[in-house]
Formats: sequence, structure tokens, C-alpha cells
Amino acid sequence: MFDKRIINGKVYLEGKFKKTNVYINKDIIAKIDDDLFAAKESIDVNNALVIPGLIDPHVHFHLNLGHIYSRDDFYYGTLQAAYGGITTIIDFLDPVDNVEDLVKAYERRLIEAKDSVIDYSFHATIKNPKCDLEEFVLKMKELNINSLKLFTTYSDSGRRTFDNEIIELLKLSEKYKFLLLAHIENDNLIDLNPNYKYNCLLKSRPSISETKEALKLASYVDKYGGYLYMVHLSSGNTLERLKSEFKHILNKKFYVESCPHYFLFTNDFLEKCDGQLFTLAPPLRTRKERTLLKDQFNDVFSIGTDHCAFNKKDKEQKFLKDIPLGIGGVEFSFDMMYELFKEDSIDKMSKNIASLYPNLSLKGEIKEGKLASLFVYELYDNFIAESHGATDYNLYENFKRSGAVIHTMNRGKFVIKNGKFVKAVAMKV
Repeated sequence: MFDKRIINGKVYLEGKFKKTNVYINKDIIAKIDDDLFAAKESIDVNNALVIPGLIDPHVHFHLNLGHIYSRDDFYYGTLQAAYGGITTIIDFLDPVDNVEDLVKAYERRLIEAKDSVIDYSFHATIKNPKCDLEEFVLKMKELNINSLKLFTTYSDSGRRTFDNEIIELLKLSEKYKFLLLAHIENDNLIDLNPNYKYNCLLKSRPSISETKEALKLASYVDKYGGYLYMVHLSSGNTLERLKSEFKHILNKKFYVESCPHYFLFTNDFLEKCDGQLFTLAPPLRTRKERTLLKDQFNDVFSIGTDHCAFNKKDKEQKFLKDIPLGIGGVEFSFDMMYELFKEDSIDKMSKNIASLYPNLSLKGEIKEGKLASLFVYELYDNFIAESHGATDYNLYENFKRSGAVIHTMNRGKFVIKNGKFVKAVAMKV
């Protein structure tokens, strides 16, 4: 007898939905079979979709910007994630420039993440390093962290890493088999005019700054080797140029992540009366660039949300320089991507991401022997209403979606059941 069974669902198996049943023992998927076998607990999902638990590789919970923290802490951030079918998030350690501070940042983040309700992991983050980079990488690996983020911009706050160090880190990523993540904008093309208002964001951080820097870093990967993951690609122009010039390494050694908001919103939203709420970096792009991005969805490797939420009062500042950049979205990322791209979005939010991280090898697929981390999505046309975060607005309110998450299971236990939060099932992975 099995511990649990999920029956009469359309189960996502190897890229397609199949009507079958999933059997679970403890935290493992023990059997997938069309036949009915006995189980202690049976959940009849009545033709709803059964989908691998999603992995969000890019969130910022309780992010320290010096003068303000992002408003969703690990409890509210992961609660929203669970309501959105996500069973694992990867957040970031604070940026550091030396080995000693790396350890401190890790220990501090562990404490902050203890209230998570789903599984979590971390990327290390480096800023303008002042240490031996190989020593830094070895300490990172010792902490069981297999990814390292850098910035090619933000020299104004000391976060930029320069080309010589980027090249060295690429070589180290090849040697030690870790993933180098990069926030990619050309620092010299960014205009931080203190008199700019929020609707000048696209002028401040133009599309060419992303495209030019992405092509440069792709050329470094091509020349020096290594594994680089471009976070939050915002422009279809950038992806088109990468495909044209570096197709041989695209999503093989140079991986591309984008975010739901770049497929939904455009810079036109900055002209609205509440345009401050749509400020983030990189910015929302033109309609033409959004269309081009949507048309090339198959060439995007993964979807992360870059969830970094603030309250209205935090955003409602006169000058751009005073506005914390970032928006929410972790709860509704699957709703939005499924509405636009249906099942083509699933692997980009699960299997593809798991393939990059050794600690996630048992996640990302519904398969015998894998962890029983999955969610059930009931199909019916509806509109987004309430959210479960700590902020006082929701940019996705009233957006149409094709269904809703009714159950989220992590490691064989329900986090969300019948649309209600049950209990935390969290582990650092």
C-alpha cells in the first residue's frame, strides 16, 4: 500500500500531459501508473493538471538596499511561491568582496531563511572583489553553493565587477564546475542623472546597454570557456543578437533567463499615474522589444521572477534615484506564463533549472524516484484577485488566467491543500 495517490490527473511527463496516476511513499514518487493501487490517502484531482513543483531561481526576499529592505521576507515570499506552485526558491547572499564576509553573509542569510515554508537555496554574490578569486570559489563550494552572481554595473555603489575578474571567474567556473550568474548592463551607457523622474527609466538604462554587454560577455564565454547565466534578459533585441552571433553556445554555456513582467508589461506603463510601481532594473522595454521577446520564447532557457517587492509609499518618490527598483510576481508567475505559452513554459520553470544545480537533481520532474514535489492546477477561466504577500498592492490583480493552483506538495507533504496553506515543508537544498 502506498502512502498517497493522486488519481485522475493529467500528469506532465516528459513534455506532455498524460492521464494517469501518481503514487507516493514518504517523500518520493514511487510509481506512475494508469492502474489503481491502494493508498492510505487518495486525492482525486478530476482532470486537473499535475505539474512538477516549480523552481524560481531568482528571488530577493528581505533584500538589504542599505536604506530599505524589500518588503517580502522569507515567510511571505515563500508563502506566495507555494500558492503559485513553486516548491523551491533560490535567493542571494549579500554582495561581498572577500572570503570572510562571504561566510558571514551565508550565516546571516541562513537565519533570515529559517521562516521559509518551501525549500530554499542560495547563490553567492560578489562585488568588485578584493581577494584571491580561487580562494573565494573554494569557500563557496565548501558552503555547498554552486552559483555565483556578479554585476557588470552599479559602480556607483561599489557592486560592479570588472572584465579581468569576470574572465578569471569564467575560467574558474570551468575548472570547478559552478555557474556564474551575471546582471548584465553596460555601466558606461547608464545615465544616473539625479534629476530624472521615474518615467525617464528607459533613458537612464537604455536597451543597448543590455545588448552590448551581453554580446561582450558571450564573447568571453566563447573565448575563455566557462558557464554563464544571464539573469533577467529584458529585450527581444538582445536575444535576437545573441542567437545571431552566439547560437553555438546559447543555452549550452551561455544560458538566458527572462522574467514574466518582460512578456507582460512595456515602458508605456511608466507613463501611467502609478508608473512608479513599474520601476525595476533592467527596465520594461518597448512594445516592439516585448513582441520580439515573445516570438523567441523557445530560445529562453529559464524563467525567474526577480521578485523584489516594495510598498506604494516606498515607490512614490519624486526622483528616480530615490525609488527602490523592483517588483513582485512570484505568486503569479506560472499563471502568467501558462496563460501566454501553455505547457511550453513548464520545463523553463522546472526541469531546465534543476539541470543546472547538482543539489536540485531530484527536483524538476514528475518521475519515479524523484522527490514528490508537485502542484495541481485546476483549469477554469478566472481573474487574479487576492495575493498572499506583505505589500499593499498587486500588479497582477484582475489579470486573466487559465486556472488556479489548488494543491502544492513538497517532499510528499501538502503545503497548500484545497487552496489553503497547511504547513511549512521546508529544507535548505
